[in-house]
Amino acid sequence: MTFIQNLISFILHIDEHLVEIIQIFDVWSYVILFLIVFVETGIVIFPFLPGDSLLFASGTLAALDAFNIGLLVIVFFVAAVLGDTVNYHIGKKVGTSIPPNSWLGKVINQEKMKKAEDFFNKHGGKTIIIARFMPFIRTFAPFVAGASRMNYRYFIIYNVVGAALWVGLCTMAGYFFGNIPIIKNNFSTVLLLIIFLSVLPALIGFIKSRLAK
Repeated sequence: MTFIQNLISFILHIDEHLVEIIQIFDVWSYVILFLIVFVETGIVIFPFLPGDSLLFASGTLAALDAFNIGLLVIVFFVAAVLGDTVNYHIGKKVGTSIPPNSWLGKVINQEKMKKAEDFFNKHGGKTIIIARFMPFIRTFAPFVAGASRMNYRYFIIYNVVGAALWVGLCTMAGYFFGNIPIIKNNFSTVLLLIIFLSVLPALIGFIKSRLAK
């Protein structure tokens, strides 16, 4: 299987893969979950890693005592806050000076970056909170905030609030609803629905911009 196929399999069957991770790594599974969320939010070239679906699926397994829900929320929260913080400082350091033809310029999707910039310019600082619930933009928003020299004191407030809302809502939704029979029996479909709802605001914004032109 190619990397893309493995990634799609991991996202669509993330509950099964999490069970495998728990069986292999036991308590170290928390470290793996921390790293996934940290890299997805903190390293601008990895926006494709699972976020919302990972939190939801982990919360579902926590309801079955595979994870400690309190520790799980803390791990995700710290990873999300640190990830955005690192991403902000990378953006502040690198800025918009990445040459388009460079290796990094090719890796960073310029179209997604432009969408994040437009979204940031429209919604200001609260973008950091809103973007938490939007794949891809979630990864690019703190980078853009750093590149635009957003005041760090404001950024960290939005960062903490956004992380608390994102982790709390997604993880606890899985904890309370993930094991309801109709959801449990259609878990992959539910994850696809979560992903669709996450990208819906960006899709609506894209359609509106096209219609405006």
